[in-house]
Amino acid sequence: MQALRVTALSPDLSGVTLAEIPEPARAPGEVLVRVRAASLNFPDLLMTRGEYQFKPQPPFTSGLEFAGEVLEADPASGFAPGDRVMGGNKTGAFAEIASVPADKLSMMPQGMDFPAAAAMGAAYSTAFTGLVELGGLQEGQWVLVHGASGGVGLAACDLARALGAHVIATTGSAAKAERINALARPEAVVVAEGRFREAVADLTGGALADIVFDPVGGDVFDESTRCVAFGGKLMVVGFTSGRIAGIATNIPLIKGFSIVGLRAGEYARRFPERGRAIQGAITRLAEAGAITPAIDRILPLSRWREGFNAMAQRELVGKVVFLPGS
Repeated sequence: MQALRVTALSPDLSGVTLAEIPEPARAPGEVLVRVRAASLNFPDLLMTRGEYQFKPQPPFTSGLEFAGEVLEADPASGFAPGDRVMGGNKTGAFAEIASVPADKLSMMPQGMDFPAAAAMGAAYSTAFTGLVELGGLQEGQWVLVHGASGGVGLAACDLARALGAHVIATTGSAAKAERINALARPEAVVVAEGRFREAVADLTGGALADIVFDPVGGDVFDESTRCVAFGGKLMVVGFTSGRIAGIATNIPLIKGFSIVGLRAGEYARRFPERGRAIQGAITRLAEAGAITPAIDRILPLSRWREGFNAMAQRELVGKVVFLPGS
């Protein structure tokens, strides 16, 4: 079968190649899935460089998440051949066939196609875990979402709005503002350059943000400490800016806000019942038509480099979805 293999770590994708490898053998407790669509996430790019916290040793098959059809499963797994499933593992999604533990899969929302299901999992579980599970999001609150052109940022905007929050989306690129506005439908899109606190204050009538959802870090995090309402939460989601910010602890003390670290995958591993509840809530929202993943482009896996380069060069507004076998 064809699979996207990382044979060496490199800063320029020179260690990544589309190769023919044997189909995986299903281990006990695993489900064998024909992958119909698989979506690109920022950790996939980081893993090709050895810059993600999880550091698989080459060679490995890239890809965090997919959607597809079950080929084989243990009867006790709850899955049967032909089931349409979504999920994945830390690696292995960018291939024609994947074998993953049964607890890493769930049934696709009814009425959803494979590309949308592949684009939903990681982004929406991250958004829900952060905003609802850890953030305690309430209807009518103000949510400031950074990096709103990315899959996770757009998912956070979509979910917060669906749950009745007021959303302010930010981007580092003014050229993306119109597309973000059309997809995320926030109260406003703010270019997060320099001092953007006053824009947030004006939009919220001086109340500032109850939750700041920050996958960017760096200078954006620094300014976000000025945008959090008293008693609010500043959610650390990632560091796509490349700089891990620091903070003087007197700032959250004086302003009375909490800094909350978000690792949705680890949260679900440590609290599997909560992970299943989160996935169930997301599925119900999707089936009701309340949330819809934003996809920038759908590509055959043979054009993997285009997708990875677009992510590296920050061209995307939404997810890249690859179609293995094409």
